Amino acid sequence: MRVGGVLMASGAGRRFGGNKLLCPVDGVPMIGRAMDAAPAALFHRACVVSCYPEILALAGERGYVPVPNPQAAQGQSASVRLGLSALLDMDGALFCVCDQPWLRRDSVARLLEEFAAHPDAICSLSWRGGRGSPSVFPRDLFPQLLALTGDRGGGGIVRANAHRLRLVEAGGPEELRDVDEAAKGPPIPTPADRR
Repeated sequence: MRVGGVLMASGAGRRFGGNKLLCPVDGVPMIGRAMDAAPAALFHRACVVSCYPEILALAGERGYVPVPNPQAAQGQSASVRLGLSALLDMDGALFCVCDQPWLRRDSVARLLEEFAAHPDAICSLSWRGGRGSPSVFPRDLFPQLLALTGDRGGGGIVRANAHRLRLVEAGGPEELRDVDEAAKGPPIPTPADRR
């Protein structure tokens, strides 16, 4: 079972006010936290798709295939297409956004284990039945992912194949919340807060 990983790191950060992936959360830039949660070593091959040279340089240093994204203005679909194009020989591909700063490596590892046990399924991290990111897609859905356009990820493909969805419970709700949601709502409880 060969599973690849795509870290999507091309967002303009318009709602955040800049390149949020370089902003520290608990002392670690968000892109570093994403790489810690979904390290290249968990995958047969992993890539980071970004329009930012500093993020691509870090990706190379941390064992990812750096994939430049000159189409970032097209939205999330460009990152999906570019990342998947580097993984077309894989049996499955995990897609991970990089602005969920409390995502944990053990949750990503359990997601990959679930996919290994059910290689025809779409496996998504969840909290109490609510689907979130990241998600792993099987190879037969790659053509649909490559056909995405605009600022859309794989959510529509998941909904169209809901009978194939398997949810993997996260360690807590904070793992699924992105930094934009955190800025709008009450403070996110960190794992330390819940001890």
